[in-house]
Amino acid sequence: MKNLLLLFCLFLNMASSCQSDGDKNNGEQTNGLEKVTYAVSNEVFTNPERGFMHTWQVNSEGAAITTASLSNLKKENVSLILRLYYLEKFKTTPLSQTQLDLIKTDFTRLREAGLKCVLRFAYTDAQDGSDASVAVISGHLDQLKPILEENKDVIAFVQAGFVGAWGEWYYTTNQLTTPANKKLILDKLLESFPKEVKIQVRTPKIKQDFVATTTAMDATVGYGTSNTARLGFHNDCFMASVDDYGTYTNVTADKTYISNEALYVPTGGETCPPTNVPIASCSIAETEMTLLKWTYLNLDYYGPVLQEWRNNNCFTDFERKLGYRLSVASSSIKKEVALNSSLEFNALINNSGFAPVYNPKNAFLILRATTGGTLYKKKLNFDVRKVVPKVTFDLKESVSLSGVPAGTYELLLKIEDSSSKLADRPDYCIRFANTGTWEAATGFNKLSQTVIIK
Repeated sequence: MKNLLLLFCLFLNMASSCQSDGDKNNGEQTNGLEKVTYAVSNEVFTNPERGFMHTWQVNSEGAAITTASLSNLKKENVSLILRLYYLEKFKTTPLSQTQLDLIKTDFTRLREAGLKCVLRFAYTDAQDGSDASVAVISGHLDQLKPILEENKDVIAFVQAGFVGAWGEWYYTTNQLTTPANKKLILDKLLESFPKEVKIQVRTPKIKQDFVATTTAMDATVGYGTSNTARLGFHNDCFMASVDDYGTYTNVTADKTYISNEALYVPTGGETCPPTNVPIASCSIAETEMTLLKWTYLNLDYYGPVLQEWRNNNCFTDFERKLGYRLSVASSSIKKEVALNSSLEFNALINNSGFAPVYNPKNAFLILRATTGGTLYKKKLNFDVRKVVPKVTFDLKESVSLSGVPAGTYELLLKIEDSSSKLADRPDYCIRFANTGTWEAATGFNKLSQTVIIK
């Protein structure tokens, strides 16, 4: 009977160890290392500076964004808006204090709501409308500069704007699209916006002319803050004709150029009514957004294209994939370490989104005491921008445990905004696409790992 009982217990243990659940994270010990593998989540959720966005435009001295309208965006998993300011009252005069206060109020309310904006300024929304002179644009940027510096934390990206109808750098009544004037305006934009902010131009040729090369930058330039490293692209007629309404000069070469550049600078924009091409199917859109590394897309235009994706069940997939979508595949640590030593932390991280993260973030390994919950925050060298699509990133760090007392700690990973104003705000932390790892109250990603410091 005793033998039968032992066999029965052994059977139960084997059955239990063989069970697996695709929704759970699993651990195993090998050579003194605790390795945990993580389940990937298909949930649609918000993350900073990416995804579908709404376009909210406002005329000169108009109404500020309301807190209620911003709160409603959370229900749509929207973390971005394009805020387009029309300055039609100020084509020949300085901006009024009322206009400047409007912009400041908008930034304050965005920050309170946990959101960011893509920013654009323009003087007209009509093809035959007039814009301002270079001198007036320069003066307006001088007025805006201190506001932009103060609120750079909630500016995700900037579309160059100012020139022609809608600020799209085509129609102009002040010869703003001559090579000399384009250079003057870009120089002024780069000077006026904080160096941390990336500026998107309307076509690849605009950047190529400005930097005087058609060769895409590499990582040595791309992760810096030079003018070259700050210029990205926005396309407001995405997939709408063979050359996207003049976006491309040499379609194949220009797309390859953007694809290579977009490892470091953002692409985004909107669709528009197609001409001489079919409406963009799910497969076409997937191919294009993968190639060009799209990070955001307007939800408000062009409706029939978006409806095509909804009708064919790929809209939700694009909600997941626009911009970055990071997940942890596995992590490994030594289960027990000595007091005042270092913890060797290894993790494999994937990006199933169309694009990388573009703005620098601060990454921390959090040790949280299992008794009492005391936190110890250890800065990592990890640069999340380097987790590029479809390439597994091998994170290896030696984390000093100096100052951490003996005890048992759970490990968590936090990737927070680089701005001290936003660092403690969970809305601005990056959430990993894993099952059961996200802590909404803290902005931490749980690693299902514990370490014992002796």
